[in-house]
Amino acid sequence: MRPQDIIKKKREGGTLSQQEIQFLIDGYTSGKIPDYQLSAFTMALFFQGATREETVALTHSMLHSGIVVDLSTIPGRKVDKHSTGGVGDKISIPLAPAVAAAGVCVPMLSGRGLGHTGGTLDKLESIPGFRVDISLDRYVEILQQIRVCMIGQTHDIAPADKKLYALRDVTATVESIPLITGSILSKKLAEGIDGLVFDVKVGSGAFMKTYDDALKLAQNLVDIGRMMGKDTVALLTDMEQPLGYCVGNTLEMLESLDVLRGGGPDDVVQLTVELGAYMLKLGRSVDSIEAGRQKMSQVLADGSALEQFLQLVKLQGGDPDVIMQPERFRRTAHQQAVLASRTGYIQSINSEEVGIASMMLGAGRERVDTVIDHAVGIVLKKKVGDNILKGEPLCFLEYNDDARLQEASRKMEEAYSIGDCLPEKRPLILEVLTHS
Repeated sequence: MRPQDIIKKKREGGTLSQQEIQFLIDGYTSGKIPDYQLSAFTMALFFQGATREETVALTHSMLHSGIVVDLSTIPGRKVDKHSTGGVGDKISIPLAPAVAAAGVCVPMLSGRGLGHTGGTLDKLESIPGFRVDISLDRYVEILQQIRVCMIGQTHDIAPADKKLYALRDVTATVESIPLITGSILSKKLAEGIDGLVFDVKVGSGAFMKTYDDALKLAQNLVDIGRMMGKDTVALLTDMEQPLGYCVGNTLEMLESLDVLRGGGPDDVVQLTVELGAYMLKLGRSVDSIEAGRQKMSQVLADGSALEQFLQLVKLQGGDPDVIMQPERFRRTAHQQAVLASRTGYIQSINSEEVGIASMMLGAGRERVDTVIDHAVGIVLKKKVGDNILKGEPLCFLEYNDDARLQEASRKMEEAYSIGDCLPEKRPLILEVLTHS
């Protein structure tokens, strides 16, 4: 078998066998096949697409390039959630401990923020001492104790994905749905899970800007997951404005703690409850989605989700005192308002612009090696549909570096659109997909 023959076959629209795909992925991961040949393959795949069977073979090869965690010592089904990323998307933080408190094991492998979208690991690391780089043995121990653990991708998990992701980033093949599917599922299935709920974001702050593109990705994720023997469901959710009112690592942690205390913004609570209900159903802890919603609402209201998170923080090295006394979180030295230029109703908030403004303040990364400032970020005072008077604050920028303020402030002015009429209300949950 020669790489160039396989590349040519795909370039001309042929269907690759499982053995051919395995040969390419194994060779690339081991260093026997160079970047330039895999670049040609990913571009051929980008233009020609892939069958469901090819995508399964790709995902299987990437998954088995590393270890798959064995969680058979933990009773019951194990279920996780994956979000395609958005602005203000702190859902994993209240969701994982709440689902665990409701009785289902949640092994969660999370990512860092890059570009305008935030990352769960960065938010967790705003808690002093919290470690996301623990060993897989310790990960299993924590799951055995409290049914939830939240860590980053280790070098043992899907090493082929790490190499391929970096290659896609510099060869303009990031948007390939088969490659996105393989990347997501190879990491998630390595956790040792039985079921997976996808939160596929749609809109200005999402990776998929249009409904049709998001629908294609969601259907692909659900179908490939099922073909690989996992129970899957996907929710298409709105990202035309940020989730909640806070964007930035510490700020989003504080908002997550509000949810875990039984409060928090309506949209964050709604999405936490809805995703949790589907996770509980896949975990066979409840018989219906409505029973799942009731159970999720109960654990958020009665303090058991907060207690579960407190245990998680302790076991992963974090300071539990800041959870009970949030005023102890490190905050910024300065705060500045962005004011409305006219009276009217908020028509739209460009989520991507908000994410970029937050990144400009230091909350996010333009490059993988950027050092972030956990404390900085943006607190929205007005959301879509709210009435505002000229000169009222649209939002507050929380910052430490004066040099970063002006450009971020201008971005936020551009992000808001104000008009005379009350805009039509958009649903948060756009569609639920089970299988084709």
